[in-house]
Amino acid sequence: MSRRRVVVTGLGMISPLGIGVEASWKAALAGKSGIGRITQFDCSAYPVQIAGEVKDFNPEQWIEPKEVKKMDRFIQFGLAASQMAMDDSGFVITPENAERVGVCVGAGMGGLGSIELYHSVLVEKGHRRVSPFFIPMVIINLAAGNISIRFGAKGPNVSPVTACATGSHSIGEAARWIERGDCDMVIAGGVESTITPLGIAGFASMKALSTRNDAPEKASRPFDAGRDGFVMGEGGGILIVESLESALARKAKIYAEIVGFGMSGDAYHMSAPAPKGEGAARCMALAIKDAGIAPEAVGYVNAHGTSTPFGDELETAAIKTVFGEHAYKLCVSSTKSMTGHLLGAAGGVEAIFTIMSIVDGMVPPTINLEQPDPECDLDYVPHQARKLELECALSNSFGFGGTNASVIFKKYC
Repeated sequence: MSRRRVVVTGLGMISPLGIGVEASWKAALAGKSGIGRITQFDCSAYPVQIAGEVKDFNPEQWIEPKEVKKMDRFIQFGLAASQMAMDDSGFVITPENAERVGVCVGAGMGGLGSIELYHSVLVEKGHRRVSPFFIPMVIINLAAGNISIRFGAKGPNVSPVTACATGSHSIGEAARWIERGDCDMVIAGGVESTITPLGIAGFASMKALSTRNDAPEKASRPFDAGRDGFVMGEGGGILIVESLESALARKAKIYAEIVGFGMSGDAYHMSAPAPKGEGAARCMALAIKDAGIAPEAVGYVNAHGTSTPFGDELETAAIKTVFGEHAYKLCVSSTKSMTGHLLGAAGGVEAIFTIMSIVDGMVPPTINLEQPDPECDLDYVPHQARKLELECALSNSFGFGGTNASVIFKKYC
């Protein structure tokens, strides 16, 4: 059976840069930072006091007030971003097509905030005061479950959990469902909300986070010699992934085509990347092979680029391995310099930024790149967005445990 073509027909985003794709994309092109001092809890005693928080989010704009209290914040992000994406796509789920519509939305850590809250309730007030909605609030697949319930999607319902690669794995898997005929449309992406006392404490104990508390907007600095760790972010990025036949039949707006997806495992370390970025290189190479294109067809890489000492250096090495001399002609940027690292939501949000780069012919910058690391010697589009007509662009996501995902988007024609 021939492989069906897969396109993206709707986008929804909630990020530290804004509510909605338009607001977030505009801020990214302007090189704005969404990072500031943590306001969601008292962090004054913590070594890390900064994060990329979502601001001015009112879940009741998208969810019935009585339902909001049954959902952790990460689920609320998922429902809101999915509603945006569905509205954008114009796709209507009916009894006739419901079984051909899937949901593939994951998270890295799930309802950590609700776990902390109800553990305190348990200790202080006893087991009878724990909410009957506690379990549905915290388990990761309830993001996809609630999205399915909201829209009546009765096809495959799956929640990938692959740490920081979750969003990209979700999008890639959704594309494969459609390619092989399991679905005609999938609501796909990633969500996360773990800017909590325990979340910050855990990553801080690993020495994974930046401690540049005196200058939050400059703390996330991928590829810079002065980088000292990532900055945690939160949000959600959701795509409507659809068969080309379905999109054409309903005369849908098409943002881009998904042409390549690669996955690999480092089999090396629980948190550190494999030497020379070997796993990341295999992942990108597999995506290029899947797309059936030459490496030179890729004009932009939205890098994983977390602002960690080893991660940025090894991703750079991996890009050089895969693209050879073309690596120096590529535009490579990390939008995490502005959003922070959205963990399980990163791949969804960054896929949208990658698609918008193709649509608008503009590559978002890497901000805070003041003193490039000598080992990071590619064109990282420093400080300012750049006009560039793109045929293909690649988005990278790499997670703890050595799990890697790369997705290639192509201008639709």
